[in-house]
Amino acid sequence: MPVSKKEVSPCPIDSMLSVIDGRWKGTILWRLLGGPMRTSELRRSIPEMTERMLIRHLHEMVEDGILLRHDKKSVPPHVCYSISPYGMTLAPVLQKICDWGRKHQARLKRKTKCLA
Repeated sequence: MPVSKKEVSPCPIDSMLSVIDGRWKGTILWRLLGGPMRTSELRRSIPEMTERMLIRHLHEMVEDGILLRHDKKSVPPHVCYSISPYGMTLAPVLQKICDWGRKHQARLKRKTKCLA
């Protein structure tokens, strides 16, 4: 039976995925590994994602303790996001997922060539 995002799963994999689950969360984290970014910078770096989805994912990751939100309380607003120390524990996991993803993409390309 699926576990809702509000429930804590006894499965460690489900628990981890509940934090990074979302079409763009991995991409956001990958971008922020290079250092803090303003909301607008993140938005420009991922043009396929809507602003609404970006804001939603950012708020969820702040809530989960993965990101830190830095608000300079200025006019115009200046808000930056960075990966928290706790969130940085995901860096090796993200690297492994990225490595696997590259291998999978190469496999799919080879499979497509064989079918052509």
